[in-house]
Amino acid sequence: MIITLNHNTILEVIQQRLEAAFNPTCLEIIDDSATHFGHSGNTSGGGHFLLKIRSNMFQGLRLIEQHRLIYAELQDLIPNKIHALSIDSGS
Repeated sequence: MIITLNHNTILEVIQQRLEAAFNPTCLEIIDDSATHFGHSGNTSGGGHFLLKIRSNMFQGLRLIEQHRLIYAELQDLIPNKIHALSIDSGS
């Protein structure tokens, strides 16, 4: 699957997917790409995003399990559209 998106559209796609999958009580997505512009590890052109998400679906799951669920929803965007994703899914 080939996805052609700009950063604004990527934010919308991330938001739509996470809302549909987890019905979050809190969802904040920040495009932090500008602070990483030109660093040697970012050759894919994908963005850097900070994600804060809370969902009742995460209750009883370990942090790694929560993150795996999130990555599963976004896997086709990584690494070409999402180069780095920092996740805060709560405790």
